[in-house]
Amino acid sequence: MKAVLFDGEQVRVVDDLEIREPGPGEVLVEIAAAGLCHSDLSVVDGTIPFPVPVVLGHEGAGVVAAVGPGVGHVAPGDHVSLSTLANCGACADCDRGRPTMCRRAIGRPGRPFSRAGRPVFQFAANSAFAEQTIVKAVQVVKIPADIPLTSAALIGCGVLTGVGAVLNRARVDRGDTVVVIGAGGIGLNVLQGARIAGASAIVAVDTNPAKEAVARQFGATDFLDSVDGVRELLPTGADHVFECVGSTALIRAAIELLDRRGQAVLLGMPSPTAQASFLPASLFLDKSVLGCRYGSSRPQHDIALYADLYRQGRLLLDELVTAVYPVEDFAKAADDAKHGRVARGVLTF
Repeated sequence: MKAVLFDGEQVRVVDDLEIREPGPGEVLVEIAAAGLCHSDLSVVDGTIPFPVPVVLGHEGAGVVAAVGPGVGHVAPGDHVSLSTLANCGACADCDRGRPTMCRRAIGRPGRPFSRAGRPVFQFAANSAFAEQTIVKAVQVVKIPADIPLTSAALIGCGVLTGVGAVLNRARVDRGDTVVVIGAGGIGLNVLQGARIAGASAIVAVDTNPAKEAVARQFGATDFLDSVDGVRELLPTGADHVFECVGSTALIRAAIELLDRRGQAVLLGMPSPTAQASFLPASLFLDKSVLGCRYGSSRPQHDIALYADLYRQGRLLLDELVTAVYPVEDFAKAADDAKHGRVARGVLTF
């Protein structure tokens, strides 16, 4: 079968990948569409260290092809959106409703694939850039069949991360003020999360002025090409600032833009060795700096919720899909993503 494979030196679309049968508690999914996220490109450039060879992709949707023993909540033929959280469901964190903190869901790559007799790693417990993938049952969420799979694919990462950061981690309240630094795929979902939460002012900041129209479409009330202008709009600072770029300089700027009791939420992915500096004295006004993994989400609950909000017209998905590419055009899709030409590109199989 076809897949996008990174061997440590180059990315190739191969057609001779093999996959085993699903085991107990596993689901075999025919991937229909998969979003290209910067995290996939970060594996290639080394920002995210990962063993190779590996099948990339972690934001996908498709149709259940087969289920292993013990799987009862989905059946062959169901349309599903996939998450990357292969959490155990039984540890203290899972029991408290914090699956993103499950230690069994972090840093334990499996190898359900093989090529020429050699095992191949799975990225983010998902590997959606393949015609088929195997995931744990907990990662599979049934969605209504009337949601286009090219749109549903984006729920499993960009939407969970961006909207979840607003609703689950920051808990933005009605009337709060929000600044979003970076209007890419994650930033746009933060913007619409703030809109859904009822924020009164939502300021998008991006150096690319061409992103203003789409930022306003997703919920921005104002658009700036630099953080320098934020204080003119919000003289006392913002209640919430989301850094979606992964720049240490912008992390400092996010903290400096906070009002009293404000919180900066870090979503961008800097280098693993990068260090950010800020003035600790400013935090004594009850300010907070928050990390956020995967939107602090509960995928079985949140994916179903976001699918329902989409059907109500309150959550934008179709508008996130800037371009659709056959998997054979992965190189073009990656180049468009690197140069900011798309909010989200989607690969199809």
